[in-house]
Amino acid sequence: MEFFIDTAVVDEVREINAWGVLSGVTTNPSLVASSGRDFKEVIQEIAALVGGAISAEVTALDAEGMIREGREVASWSEHVVVKLPLTPAGLQACRTLTSQGIRTNVTLCFSVPQALLAARAGATYISPFAGRVDDIGWDGIELVRQIKEAYVMGDIPTKVLAASIRHPQHVVQSALAGADVATIPYKVFTAMIKHPLTQAGLDAFLGDWAKRAGASPETPSSEAGTNPQAGGVTAQGGQKK
Repeated sequence: MEFFIDTAVVDEVREINAWGVLSGVTTNPSLVASSGRDFKEVIQEIAALVGGAISAEVTALDAEGMIREGREVASWSEHVVVKLPLTPAGLQACRTLTSQGIRTNVTLCFSVPQALLAARAGATYISPFAGRVDDIGWDGIELVRQIKEAYVMGDIPTKVLAASIRHPQHVVQSALAGADVATIPYKVFTAMIKHPLTQAGLDAFLGDWAKRAGASPETPSSEAGTNPQAGGVTAQGGQKK
C-alpha cells in the first residue's frame, strides 16, 4: 500500500518526504485555505518536492466549471491529479477529463454504489472517507474493504485511496482491507513512527556502547571504523535485539 500525506503545509510534506516513504500528496480547499497561501504556488512547490501524484481539488459546482478548473490545475504540473466531488456534475467532469488524459481523484465517497459510479466514469482514484463513516456509526474500514472487493471482482483499475485517516490503526486496517493508497495526516505519520520500546532499546544500545568505548552516548567512539547508530558492532554482553 502506498502512502500519501494529506496536507497543504509544504514544511510537513518536506519533513515526511525526507523519510523516503511518500508516493504522493492530497490537498483540499479547506487545507489550502488554512495554509494562507496561493493555491497554485502551494501545488507547484509540493510537486517539486514529491515526484508522485498530487491531488488538487476544484471548487466549481457545475460540470463545465469543474472541467475548466480541472484543465487549469492539471497544467500546473505533470504530477497533478484533479480532485472532483462525487456528484452528478463531478462524474460528468471525471468522464470528460479522463477522456482528455487527465488523471482524476473522485472524493467524498461514502458508499459502494458511489464508488462503482466513479469507476464507470473513469476515476483514477476513489477516496472513501473511513473516519467520517465511523463518525456516523458505520464501519469506514469495512467500506474500504467492500469497495476494493467489488473492484477486484469487476476487474476495475480504479485505485482505492483510503481517506479521513484518524490514527495509526486506521492505516493498518486500510492495508489489511486491500486499499491501494492511504492518505495520512502529518500528525498520524508522526504517531506511526513512535514506540516507547524503540527509544528504550536505542538508549540501552548507546549506553552499552558508551561503557565499552568510554564515550558519552551522544558521541560514541568510532572504534573499528563503525558507527553504532548506523548499525555497527555492539559490545559483547550488550543489549540483544
